[in-house]
Amino acid sequence: MEVFIAQFINGLSLGSIYVLLVTGFNLLLLVAMIIHFSFPVTVVFSMYISWAVLNVTGNNLILGSLAGILSAIILNIATAPMFQHIMKKRGHVDINATMVISMGIGMIITDVLSHGFNHGFPIAFPDNLTGSSKGAMLNVGLISISRGQVITLVVGVVVVAGLFYLLYRTRAGRAFRAIAEDPNGARLVGLPILKTGIQSYALTGILGGMTAVLLSILLGSASPGLGDQMAHKVLAVSIIAGLGNLQGGLVIGLLLGVLEAMVQGYLSGSWSNAIAFVVMLIVILVKPKGVFGMKLG
Repeated sequence: MEVFIAQFINGLSLGSIYVLLVTGFNLLLLVAMIIHFSFPVTVVFSMYISWAVLNVTGNNLILGSLAGILSAIILNIATAPMFQHIMKKRGHVDINATMVISMGIGMIITDVLSHGFNHGFPIAFPDNLTGSSKGAMLNVGLISISRGQVITLVVGVVVVAGLFYLLYRTRAGRAFRAIAEDPNGARLVGLPILKTGIQSYALTGILGGMTAVLLSILLGSASPGLGDQMAHKVLAVSIIAGLGNLQGGLVIGLLLGVLEAMVQGYLSGSWSNAIAFVVMLIVILVKPKGVFGMKLG
């Protein structure tokens, strides 16, 4: 029972990261009309920027965290014109084309991380960020709760709750949802499609930057290939839940985190990735539009 509880807590912490990543992915899909497959790669890029600033500033946590968040916002907004240009040139929203562009951006970023930071070796974050030197916050038998797990889970819940409040309780959120539901109708009633799309890039940049900080705390390290691993998980969660379904992504993201933790706790070897994609394949065969249904198209 202790193993189950310990792995369940681990799973919730990991699942909260998946929820943040999937929410950013779905928000761009709904409002900006793109499949930003490389969104998790930009998150890992922000982790590297945060690490670099921490090294330069003598592990100043405030400056390092701000650098990670700002870099995600800037990178997200900087790539926006590429997607807008291809959609304008083709005269309609082309999901396939935007996905190809996103994959290309992800490959470039991954190569930059491989050759431009730490000679391609994985990076490690300082103890004053991860809290690893302080040990576990709570130890009860086999149950060990770390500072990183607590921070990741609490902040993840607060950020997602804040985002859902913005989407469903504010004027800006209503504009986001109107464009997601009916872009042509939103244009006819005077909603600024382009401006709102750029705002969605900025919002997901903030979300990505905060996710980068939380991942740094939870994992304590990063490698150039981490973004691709996360991207595949995000795509799996999105497809299982239903593309563009924000509420479904929240539920499936948490469940996938718990499932992976349980697999790692009870099965030898690295089976978590395989099981996640087996579940995805089963869902695609049984419910092609996802468990909760697609919110796109």
